[in-house]
Amino acid sequence: MDVKGHAAIVTGGASGLGAATARMLAAKGTKVGVMDQNADLAKTVAEEIGGLALPCDVTSETAVQGALDEAKAAHGVSRVLVNCAGIGAAARVVGRNGPFPLDLFTKVINVNLIGTFNVIRLWAVDATQADPLEDDERGVVIMTASVAAFDGQIGQAAYSASKGGIVGMTLPIARDFTSKGIRVNTIAPGLLLTPLMDGLSPEAQKSLSESIPFPARLGKPEEYASLALHLCENSYINAETIRLDAALRMQAR
Repeated sequence: MDVKGHAAIVTGGASGLGAATARMLAAKGTKVGVMDQNADLAKTVAEEIGGLALPCDVTSETAVQGALDEAKAAHGVSRVLVNCAGIGAAARVVGRNGPFPLDLFTKVINVNLIGTFNVIRLWAVDATQADPLEDDERGVVIMTASVAAFDGQIGQAAYSASKGGIVGMTLPIARDFTSKGIRVNTIAPGLLLTPLMDGLSPEAQKSLSESIPFPARLGKPEEYASLALHLCENSYINAETIRLDAALRMQAR
């Protein structure tokens, strides 16, 4: 799909991987809706790229539907959905302070997994009704997993479960949409320079970089965005989960 002139929604679009993707899509001529819980940052990114800020909690059906309706009124039906909204949490199943807090486990699953599915199901109502393009394609969905879906470390039970769920639903959602002309793919990033990494010291970042085979550095958000753009443009890639990790295989800790 040539994204130029079409509308897109990027969740978690106010920072990190989402912001880089929103910028790259906009540079290609896409009308971008920046969906993010942080209203101020969403507005900043949207103004920078000539897009639309969509303050929204991805776990809320009402909020997501309202944001999608606003985007449709401004840009028309979106054909591209990139899901980058997510949170992290680290705790052992049983730690010094007792068992893993169940409300924290539930929150991670709600945001990362259920939130992703919530946006997809509501976005798809209009996308499946759009006029078909070349190859009868109507739209593209990109989800964000993590190498933790495969190489979860100590303390990552909740995060790995949420990202493993995204990997697990890639194929069935793609199959659901085959008759509708919508492709579904997932990117599983390794250690990328996201806001979480920005909070680490240069020494800590250097230590993490040394664990990466080649190239031995942290990934750039723009490299995620570039892959997301390619998945939009290459109409023969469907139902795939692609690791973006420079050959990294995470150790137990």
